Order: sequence, then structure tokens, then C-alpha cells
Amino acid sequence: MTTTPTPRQILETLFPHLRVAAAYAHQIQSRIAALPDKAQSGNLFAAALSDADLSIQTLVEVALLGSFPQIRFFGEEHEQTYNTKYFRGIDLGPPGDYLVTLDPIDGTRFYLDGHSNYQIILSVLNWENYEAVLALSPAQNRYYYALRGEGTFTGALPEGLEGQQPLSICPPQQIGSPRRILLGSRMGPLAAKLQDRYEIIDVLTSYSQKRQIPNLNGMLVGDLAGAVLAAGNFIDGAALAFLAQEAGAIVTTFDGAPLPPLHCCEGHYLPGLIVASSDPVHQHLVAALQGFRI
Repeated sequence: MTTTPTPRQILETLFPHLRVAAAYAHQIQSRIAALPDKAQSGNLFAAALSDADLSIQTLVEVALLGSFPQIRFFGEEHEQTYNTKYFRGIDLGPPGDYLVTLDPIDGTRFYLDGHSNYQIILSVLNWENYEAVLALSPAQNRYYYALRGEGTFTGALPEGLEGQQPLSICPPQQIGSPRRILLGSRMGPLAAKLQDRYEIIDVLTSYSQKRQIPNLNGMLVGDLAGAVLAAGNFIDGAALAFLAQEAGAIVTTFDGAPLPPLHCCEGHYLPGLIVASSDPVHQHLVAALQGFRI
């Protein structure tokens, strides 16, 4: 009988492969060729697809199948890869039957436009909650990881997962950064209720090919006081929210309630998310969202 690996074992086994993927992504960024945009997507950011997305997913799939052949796996490019059919499933399993997810290039549009804040995000999901998330930032030579209930840690990519530094989110106003709020796709109309208190970054109107704006990973480095997402994709937004939460951020639904169990969600998405660096910011965002409809 095959023993189920622990979340830590999964991260430790895949980390060397992910470092190779990170070096590859960084090396070819200036030469990358965009593939045709993903079908059935009207979102500029969700539509972007690159050679790196497919290549990195294939690398991780090979490493997973070679190391943990019975694991469940859901990758962003599961419809285009050769390996989906070899995994036991792409959905959540019962408690203790982990699902590994991958966003091979989170922020592909950022990546294609030459920005540095793209990431490779690998997660381990259980029936109700995340067990672990590992996010690598190749162009910034950093990684971030969290195991449920153990906090978030960061280190330089050449380092291993041992000897890393604990990460604690401080309200940006305490460390000299602007009080900025990130509004994800479809959340732009919320700006009117917040702009008297905060600098608003609406990804659909603030994005520029020439000027980099914070992504949700800005919560981990003090670039953002908070963020509001219309939905939390299991492979990226929700995973980054987990990293932020383990580092001390407040993560709730729009009405301030705790997030629902993962198995209650549909289509690999959590409902709308608030991610806040402090109680006051969280209260402001909950108040602004009262009566808001997407």
C-alpha cells in the first residue's frame, strides 16, 4: 500500500524541481513567445498564455508522477498537457487525500510584458483547507511558503526550505509604504467607496506594460494594505491569501465571515475575498462592500 506523503514532504521533494523551473522562467523571459490566448476568457490577465506555462507544468507533472504517482493534481493548463490522464484525479479528495495544484506562471501578462512580480505557485489542498503553499518569485530571487498553522517563511531561491526567515505582515503605514488597496477584476466600482482613505489600484485600469503595479503578492512585501478579489482561484488568488493569512493578514469573505471549507466551493474557486493587513483596514473593506454586487 502506498503511503500518502505529508504536505512538507511534497514541498521538499518538489522544491528543487521548482527552482529549476524558476531559473528557466527567468532565463527565457526576455525571449518568450506568447501562444494564442486561452479560449473563452474575456479577462486580459486570465487569457495570457506562454511557452513557460506549459513547459513548467510539464516539468512539475513529471516530477510528481515520478515521486508520488498516486497523488491528485490540478494544473492551470490541465486541458493542454499530455499528463492529466495519468493522475488519479484533478478534484479534491476525501480528508487526507491531498490535491496538489499548480499555477505555472501566476501573472502571465506581467511576465510577458517584462515585469518582475510573476510567480510559480504550488499548493497542497485538503478536504477543508490548504495544507501548504509554496510561491517562487524567479525575477526577485525569493520564495515564500507556509504550512497550515505554522506561519509563513521566506528565503532566497538558492537556499533550501531549512533556515528560512519567518514572515510577518505589518500594516504598510507602519513601514512607510503607501496605503494602497488592490482591486481585482470586476471590483473596480468599489473604488469610489475607498478612494478617500486609500490609493486604489484597479488591475483592469491601472495595469500598464511599462509600469509595474503590485499583484496580490504585494501583501507579502508591504506594498499593499489590503486587497479585494471577486473570487479566489484555488491555484493562485486563494493560495496567496493563505500565505498572507499565515503571515498574520486577515482573510475573510465580503461580509467578514471566515472562508468556507474548500469542498463547499465550486469550480476550484473560493467566493469573494478580503485580504487585509490590519483590523482597521479589514473593517473599512467590509463596510465598503455592504450592498455591493458584482
